[in-house]
Amino acid sequence: MKVAGIDCGTNSIRLLIATVEPGQPLRDLERTMTVVRLGQGVDKTGMFAHDALERTFDAAERYADLCRQHEVETIKFVATSATRDAGNRALFVSGIEERLGVTPEVISGQREAQLSFYGAASVIDSPEPVAVVDLGGGSTEIVLGSVTDGVIGSHSMNVGCVRMHERHLVSDPPTEDEIAAARSDVRAALDEAASVVDLSRATRLVGLAGTVTTVTARALGLTHYDPARIDGATLSVDRVLAACEWLMTATREERSAEGYMHPGRVDVIPAGALVWSEVIRRCAAEMVSLDSVTTSEHDILDGIALWAAGRLA
Repeated sequence: MKVAGIDCGTNSIRLLIATVEPGQPLRDLERTMTVVRLGQGVDKTGMFAHDALERTFDAAERYADLCRQHEVETIKFVATSATRDAGNRALFVSGIEERLGVTPEVISGQREAQLSFYGAASVIDSPEPVAVVDLGGGSTEIVLGSVTDGVIGSHSMNVGCVRMHERHLVSDPPTEDEIAAARSDVRAALDEAASVVDLSRATRLVGLAGTVTTVTARALGLTHYDPARIDGATLSVDRVLAACEWLMTATREERSAEGYMHPGRVDVIPAGALVWSEVIRRCAAEMVSLDSVTTSEHDILDGIALWAAGRLA
């Protein structure tokens, strides 16, 4: 059986085509990402921009071709933060239906957190509870869970790399006042998250998605983006925070020159790095001990594919 999972977020749209065999993990046939910035301006206007929809539809057409080439049997298309916020989401839904023949499922922040956790389970080898954080463009999900008990608690925060970039970090490089304003927003969101998710129970912190993997590439000193080295990388808290600080304060030209940097992430990575640094600091304060942070290349996209394969309810 061949399945496809599509994750349409605020910054990017991603596709995973995989084979499913009984008792076996998913086997990737195609894994690709396109930065479309679907959430461009949504935080301010509450509506999808025409250009953003067209970029997303173009990518969806390419993904439809790949699904046909691989003779995919089941497609699960998930839309997250930007689509939850957009008043004209019906245009988006009809456009995707026309191109892919499936209706996008606009999931809640709680469902997003669940799918992210189960997608990341491949790097969670301990029965003890862990904190899994999926840092997206419009929202950030924090999940407490374990391989034995599944999701114990979760919370979705309306902070992400695109939202914080458009709202606060607009200068090159961001000013101290902009950084302070963004920190205030993130810390307020974390206060709410901590009241819902008991981070003190977590024994590890696992980070997911493009901001986290980009920060990890910087912390590893990579000259190009290497998923094999990034996936499962466990680095000291100080090393990761140092990488966040550099990405927050470097100029656009300096960031663009980094070989691991995706061109579509150059402008929003300072905001993403700020969010990730604040999450790490909060987890370090709440958890009994946090010396290191683990990165996973397996995230909500894997969870969506598992859902398409009927392995998740």
